[in-house]
Amino acid sequence: MSIKVCKFGGTSMADGNNIRNVIDIIKSDRDRRYVVVSAPGKRYSNDIKVTDLLYQCQKEVEQTGACKEAFSKIRERFENIVKELGVDMDIATILNQTEQRICTENSADFAASRGEYLSGQVMAGALGVPFVDAQDVVIFNDDGSFAAEESYMLVAKALADKPRAVVGGFYGSYRNGKVKTFSRGGSDISGAIVARAVLADVYENWTDVSGFLACDPRIVDHPQGIKVLSYKELRELSYMGANVLHSESIFPVKSANIPINIKNTFRPEDEGTMIVPITKYQYTGNVVTGIAGKKNFTVIHIEKSMMNAEIGFTRKILSVLEKNGISFEHMPSGIDTMCLVVESAILGLGVLDRLLTEIEQAVNPDHVRVYNNIALVATVGHGMSSSIGTSGRLFKALSDANVNVRMIDQGSSELNIIVGVADEDCNKAIKAIYREFFPAN
Repeated sequence: MSIKVCKFGGTSMADGNNIRNVIDIIKSDRDRRYVVVSAPGKRYSNDIKVTDLLYQCQKEVEQTGACKEAFSKIRERFENIVKELGVDMDIATILNQTEQRICTENSADFAASRGEYLSGQVMAGALGVPFVDAQDVVIFNDDGSFAAEESYMLVAKALADKPRAVVGGFYGSYRNGKVKTFSRGGSDISGAIVARAVLADVYENWTDVSGFLACDPRIVDHPQGIKVLSYKELRELSYMGANVLHSESIFPVKSANIPINIKNTFRPEDEGTMIVPITKYQYTGNVVTGIAGKKNFTVIHIEKSMMNAEIGFTRKILSVLEKNGISFEHMPSGIDTMCLVVESAILGLGVLDRLLTEIEQAVNPDHVRVYNNIALVATVGHGMSSSIGTSGRLFKALSDANVNVRMIDQGSSELNIIVGVADEDCNKAIKAIYREFFPAN
């Protein structure tokens, strides 16, 4: 029997009716053996996610020492879910214990983790399978980094005698037992950890969309769906804003060459998108796989004659960034020029001026110029490297759309071409590139 690990997101877990759909999906395939769940998300547009309610609980604890008012909304939410599902479980006792522990632990991470903990308990009860508490098997080092090999071993050991089980997503613990949550995309990471630990044949990530699209549907109407992505293409597209699946969540399964299938809980018959290692990737015939854009970057343009002959020039520049705790996104260069592309959000009050001063002191450049409000638009696809004229087509499309290109950066793998344009031209650029490479749409 094959092993599929399934992760279900917050929308899938939002209420009893949605969870019933999830249960039907799990039971429809006997290979779906291990399930990872998120906290209940929004039921309607102005609803509040359970995780946000739990953060309210923590604030109330800090202010009053109790969280009765905020937790009452969570209590009602889970009591209704259990009632809608008709699950025979003592949810009242579990909720009472949870409220008490939020108060005694007095930790934002612990409070936030309880949404997934409670979702996991309810799902396990509904399926009639064991619940494995991620606090016992997902381990963080003292510096907050994920202890990968130790966690894989503990998860595998915990599931070895369980043909089926439910695991809460989003959290784990330090070795002293103190709960810690993952950052963005935490439940996706948890699902990938379980898949890696049991060496799953497939990691299914169930959400509220039918996989990846060739670009943002808020920019282009009805863009083409992507049937197959490589891990590398996913990394490029998700970093640039295609946020169906956070790119960091793939690393546990990537190391074991486990494919990911993005599926839609509300349209389970749709194929979705398969994300595969390059060894299993088959060229589909499309020159471009997808286009994505991200706004609000600052470009620091440094110019100095004979820069190429000055040993250590780049190291000195990057040392300035390291000293100030700042990472850069891209570093396109010419023989006498270099550009540092940095997210504008991290260049707070006085930071940019300090960087410019220290760069002047470090390398004595001829000129330094700063360009604000720059968007990066990435065109991604394995087919680009073997298709003559791809760059020409891309830049002609931008020219015809009257988009001025401020910066060009092409990866050495020829997997992507990134252009810098003014923020206000970002959507226009995406539309122009999409029309060029997906003309039928």
